[in-house]
Amino acid sequence: MIGIKSRTRTSDNRAVRMTDIARTGVAGALLLSLAACSSGGEGEDKDNGREKSESRSIRQPPVDAPFDYQLGGPYPPPSKVRAVSRDRTADPVRGLYSICYVNAFQAQPGKDAARWWEREHPALILRDDEGEPVVDEDWQEPLLDISTGKKRTQLAEIVGKWIDGCAKAGFDAVEPDNLDSYERSDDRLTPDDAAAFAELLARRAHDQGLAIAQKNTTDLLERRDRIGFDFAVTEECAAYKECSDFASAYDGKVFDIEYEKKDFDTACRTWGKGLSITLRDRDVRPADEDGYVYRHC
Repeated sequence: MIGIKSRTRTSDNRAVRMTDIARTGVAGALLLSLAACSSGGEGEDKDNGREKSESRSIRQPPVDAPFDYQLGGPYPPPSKVRAVSRDRTADPVRGLYSICYVNAFQAQPGKDAARWWEREHPALILRDDEGEPVVDEDWQEPLLDISTGKKRTQLAEIVGKWIDGCAKAGFDAVEPDNLDSYERSDDRLTPDDAAAFAELLARRAHDQGLAIAQKNTTDLLERRDRIGFDFAVTEECAAYKECSDFASAYDGKVFDIEYEKKDFDTACRTWGKGLSITLRDRDVRPADEDGYVYRHC
C-alpha cells in the first residue's frame, strides 16, 4: 500500500518478489544484531535513527531530475531520465540515481508470503483479538507488528537484510513503503510506532551508505529529521494537495508520481520547476506492455 488507503499501489513485480521472499526463508532464525544498540525493551529504540553513519558517504538525490518509477518491472529508462526506482529484486541502473523499493511495514500479498511469515516469524504479524492477522484489505497484505521496541528491533533486522541487499546491489537509496500502516491497524499501531521503526530503518540505510526516502504520509513530516529521512517519494501529491508540504520539508528533493493526467498537468504547472513530477499508469507497467504510460515535466 502507498500513502493513504484510497490510493492505488503498483504491482511492483510481485511474482519476482514472492520468489525472493521465499528464498529469504532459508535464513531460518535471524540474528538480532540491532540488539547491541537496544536491549529490545519497549521504547528503548527511540534514538536509534538520529545518528547517521560517518563510515560511508551518502549520495543525495538530484533535485528536479526526470524520474522513472519502474516497480512493475525493469526496462531501459527513457533517455533524459536521471533517477529510477525499482523493486529490491531488480538491478539498479548504472549511471543513474537508483532507488530501491522495499515493502517494509507490511508483508507481500499472496499466500506464499503469508505462509513464510507464519512459519518463520508468526509473532511479528499484527493480530486482532481473535489472533487472526490484521490485513490491508486493499492489497491483502498482513501488517507487521511494530507495536513494541522488541518487535521493532526484530523486524528491523529482517528488513535490514533487504536494505543491505540494496546497498550490495549498488542502489543509492532505499524507499521503504507503508509507513502509514498504522492507519489500517484498527488502532493497534500508532504514528509513534511507525516513526520509531522508521528510525531503525534509517539508521540501517545510513550505515550502508544509502539515503532513505519518506514514502508519502504527511502526518510524519514534522518528524523527518529525527527519523533520518533524506528525501521523499510521493504518490499523487497534486491530487491530494500535499506537494507544497513535501516541497517545503525537503527543499525540493521530492520525486512525485501522478496517475491521472489532469493531476500531472496541475503538478507540472505549479511544481514543474521545483519538483520531479512523473506521470505513470497505475500498474507501472514495463515499456513493452499495453497500457504503459510515462511522461515527465
